[in-house]
Amino acid sequence: MNVNKKNPRFHRVRLLLAEVLLNDTLPPLRRLRALLSARGILLVTAALVAVTVYLSGADATVTAILFGLCAIAILMQRQPEAALAQKPASQDGDPPPADLLRPTVYATLGALELPVVVFRKDATVLFQNRAMDKAFGPLAEGSHLSARWRSPSILDVIRETIATDEPNQIEHSERLPSERVYVVRIAPVDLPVGMPTGDKLYIMSFKDISELRRIDRMRSDFVANASHELRTPLASLKGFIETMQGPARTDVKAQERFLAIMLDQANRMSRLVDDLLSLSRLELKAHLAPNEMVDLVPVIGHVRDSLAPLAAELGIELRLHLPPSRVEVMGDRDELVQVFENLMENACKYGQEGKVVDVHVRNEPGHAVEVSVVDHGPGIPAEHVPRLTERFYRVSVADSRSKKGTGLGLAIVKHILTRHRARLIVKSEIGKGTDFTVRF
Repeated sequence: MNVNKKNPRFHRVRLLLAEVLLNDTLPPLRRLRALLSARGILLVTAALVAVTVYLSGADATVTAILFGLCAIAILMQRQPEAALAQKPASQDGDPPPADLLRPTVYATLGALELPVVVFRKDATVLFQNRAMDKAFGPLAEGSHLSARWRSPSILDVIRETIATDEPNQIEHSERLPSERVYVVRIAPVDLPVGMPTGDKLYIMSFKDISELRRIDRMRSDFVANASHELRTPLASLKGFIETMQGPARTDVKAQERFLAIMLDQANRMSRLVDDLLSLSRLELKAHLAPNEMVDLVPVIGHVRDSLAPLAAELGIELRLHLPPSRVEVMGDRDELVQVFENLMENACKYGQEGKVVDVHVRNEPGHAVEVSVVDHGPGIPAEHVPRLTERFYRVSVADSRSKKGTGLGLAIVKHILTRHRARLIVKSEIGKGTDFTVRF
């Protein structure tokens, strides 16, 4: 019979004696008091002493009185229950207590920048960290994972991991509020031996690889678009250079005319490269919403002043319709200047026939802030309107190039507005003009 396991009282006394005998840091009186609290052992000891005294020739009555007094003193002594109940925090190889393990693990996961969610075998949420709240929104404990992730690929890999108890990972894309690409890894949680586990636990993490995918796509897009758009001016430059080296070698007037055309083509290539680089920078931060308040009234006034020389050259009157008070939106001032500069410049160039461009800023109570740029030119055919913000898309290629357009202006506008969580609404009627409205 194993006394240590079958007799809990003996086990408690053993722990107390071990503490007293092995802990040299306790004060002497405390060590003595703890030692005396082991009443069972003391009673046995008192009995042995009484027997020894009796066998040594002492009177039986005296011996009985002595033992009785010792027993009364031992039994009346108050036992320090806290000392007996206290158990060493951790023995070598023993797991930490469950009530300490959970908050420690949660605090550790909460400090990670990687979105993480811990769930049970029935796919209900046990815990998610702050990064997960920020990336995907809060999900209450006990909610099913399908309440947030409805992608069949994610749900399938969750079921597979639970069934096989083996780690899995997939690539997953989120479309809103902006396109993000994640590597989703799901794995079972291996708890220390001896821990009270209850249900089997699993952990799902999301590693954001959007920037890597975007950079790869931008590289391929840049090569394809740049090669297509640069082919014409490069061919033109090559032809003029060959002509100047051959038949026009001694023709000064032809050389001057060719050099002017070559300079124009070189400027066109420079504008194209600048727009492509601007578009690439915007795509890199499309998922980062601005966090500053910008007053649109001075922004529109600044754009009108910067375009005044172009408007005067084209014979266009820029008319602003501004409210008397401030109109503030969350945004990046430089990018908003780029948006309205692009829209107003296009209105001047392509709506030149109407002679007037109206800019309206509206901030009506209960409605979204809107800025409309309206020209009174020839208008845009309806079949072209949905594709206006595509890269290098032109309603009229010849007309666009004659006005020194790169075909990237509205694509840049779209990317800036996407970052600002705003919309571009286009309305056009043939013969009446076009209305470009930015709604915040």
